[in-house]
Amino acid sequence: MKAIVDKIAENLEKVKANIQKACDKARRDTSEITLVVVTKSANIDAIKQVIQLGCRQLGENRVQHLKVVTDDLADLIKERYTDDEGNSTINWHMIGHLQRNKVRQTLQISEFIHSVDTLRLAEEISKNAVKLDIEPQILIQVNCSKEPQKYGVPVGAALHLAEQVATMPNIRLAGLMTMAPLTLKEDVIKASFSRAKELFDEIRGEKIAGADFRHLSMGMSQDYEIAIEYGATILRIGSAIFA
Repeated sequence: MKAIVDKIAENLEKVKANIQKACDKARRDTSEITLVVVTKSANIDAIKQVIQLGCRQLGENRVQHLKVVTDDLADLIKERYTDDEGNSTINWHMIGHLQRNKVRQTLQISEFIHSVDTLRLAEEISKNAVKLDIEPQILIQVNCSKEPQKYGVPVGAALHLAEQVATMPNIRLAGLMTMAPLTLKEDVIKASFSRAKELFDEIRGEKIAGADFRHLSMGMSQDYEIAIEYGATILRIGSAIFA
C-alpha cells in the first residue's frame, strides 16, 4: 500500500513539474492552469490519496461512477474538506458525454460540465439549473479533430451554439473543451489544439458570453504539455497520476 501511495505522490509531482516546464516554455504562469485529476480508473483509496496531496479539482467521465465515488467520499469530505459554511471544498467536473436524462443527477454533484455539444443538452441543463436554483459553469465541447467517433459540435457550428447557450437562464458559459486525436504525431495534436484556440479567441472577441468565458479545457495525460503551449487553462489528467 505504501508503495502505491508513494507512486501516486511521485507521479503527481512529476506532472506538476512538467506543467511548470511547459508554462516556462510558453511564457505563461502556472496560476493560469487548473489541473483536474481524472478519477475514472482509480480506486477509492487512490482518490483519497490525491485529495490528501492537495488536489481539489476532480473529474469523472460517467455519472454512475461519479455518484458512487462521491457517496464513498461523503464522510471524509464532511469531516475534513468543508468550509466554514459546511460546503465541500472538493469540486467535481463532469468531463464525459452526458445524456439528458442524467443531467439533474449530475447537477446535484457537479456544477462544472465540460461536455455540452448540443442545444438540447444545454436546454436540459438550464431547465434543471433553474429548478435547483444553481448556475453551473459549462464548456462547449468542440470536435476539432473532425473524428467521426468523437462527441463534440463541429467547429463551424460552435459559435452559433455559444450564442444560443449564452442567452439561457442559470447557465454560465465558461469556455470550450476539446480532445486531440490519440496519436504520437505532434503536428496532428497541435493542429487540433490550434483550431480550438482560434475558435476560443473568436468567441471571446465577439463578447458572446462575457467575463465567464475564460476556460479552454484541453490536454490529457499524453498531450497536456502541448495543450499548455496552445493556451489550455484546464488540463484533464488521470493515467499519468494513477498509473
